[in-house]
Parts: sequence; structure tokens; C-alpha cells
Amino acid sequence: MSYPQVLAIVAALNEEEGIGLTIAELRQFLENPRVVVVDGHSVDRTVEVAEGLDSDIVFQEGRGKGDAIAAAIGHVRGDVEYVVFTDADYTYPAEYLPLMIRILDENPQIGMVCGNRFNSHFHADQINDLFYLGNRLLAFAHNMLNGVSLRDPLTGLRVVRGEILRGWNPKSGGFDIEVELNHLVERRGYTIEEVPISYRARLGEKKLKLRHGVTILRRILAESFG
Repeated sequence: MSYPQVLAIVAALNEEEGIGLTIAELRQFLENPRVVVVDGHSVDRTVEVAEGLDSDIVFQEGRGKGDAIAAAIGHVRGDVEYVVFTDADYTYPAEYLPLMIRILDENPQIGMVCGNRFNSHFHADQINDLFYLGNRLLAFAHNMLNGVSLRDPLTGLRVVRGEILRGWNPKSGGFDIEVELNHLVERRGYTIEEVPISYRARLGEKKLKLRHGVTILRRILAESFG
């Protein structure tokens, strides 16, 4: 049986606690994936742990999640069928990835499958209440203004067709990258599917701050009226 070529991109900044478990789980549930860890100037053992698990390391020149993903896009070669995006803090279970890939395999009109954290299994205490409220407000703005209706538009767990990403030059430097990616998929003529997932407490220090919500809102507005 032949398996699709899968590239997993993991943006990391000081994630020595979670990066090893994240990579190991990716290899557990995916068939021989290529794992690219984009390091954003870590000062802990993130790179050492990732290298020890046979991952390719890309060192980003700038800072931020969007800049990290931009640094990794060049690794989406012609033989890559699907690109997995996940966080390095072990919050997103990789067990859902085979289902997400199968959905893409069976539905050529779907360009991206996203993991929806806000389903019947979700409990608000899994995320700080203030962050949960901010996420819901941004999701409302995203769906109202952008016309891309998603329950969890800011999720960090995604599988995207490689052909959609080749040649993409992201404008987003930070956590607004998910909003831009949602629009990229839609503008290239594909639909987006969501699947319910569970969500774990992060390992290590949280990088997302309340101020990043302003950046995300600006990106929502830019994608709506730009």
C-alpha cells in the first residue's frame, strides 16, 4: 500500500518540555512523516531534543508563528501531498491526523481539515476563561466579516493540501497566520472541513498573550477589506 507524503511543520520557541512528546506522537500516528521544526531563537534544549528525534531544523530569522511558517513553506516540495501544522507544546493530540488525512483523500474539493476544540468534549477550564472569551469573540468576527464560517478558526491543528501552500508568501508575522491560511484555502477554490478533537493542557510557558488578539483582529479586517 502506498501512503501520501506528509510533511509536519512544528513552530517552536523554548518548548523543550513538549517538543519531544509532540514529535514522538506525530511519528506514532503518521506513516513515515518528514518533521520540520522551525526554531524561533530558543535558549533551552528545544533544538537538541528535536534533532535527537530525527527532525529537520529550520532556524527562522524573524520572530513569531507566522514568520516561522513562512520559513518552512519552502520545504513543501512537489512530492508533498499533505502538510500538517501543529503546536510544539503537546496540546493537540496527533491521533486525529489519520482521520483528517483520510477526509482529504476522499474529498478532492476539501483543501484543509482543521481540529475543532470547541465541541461536546470541551470544558472551559481547559483554557483560561479570558482567553476562551477572546477566542470566541475573534471567531465571531472572523465568521461575520470574512465569510469563512468555522467553529474554531484559530485552531493550531490543521492538515492542508501541499499544492495550496506551494508558492505562498504569508503576510502574517504572528498568531494571525491561521486567519490568513483560512482565506488562502478559500481563495484557491477549496472548502474547509472541521473535525472535533480533544485538547490537552500545554507543557511549558504560554506564548499567546492578550495583546495578540489585536493583531488577529487586524488580520481579520485586512482579509475582509483588503
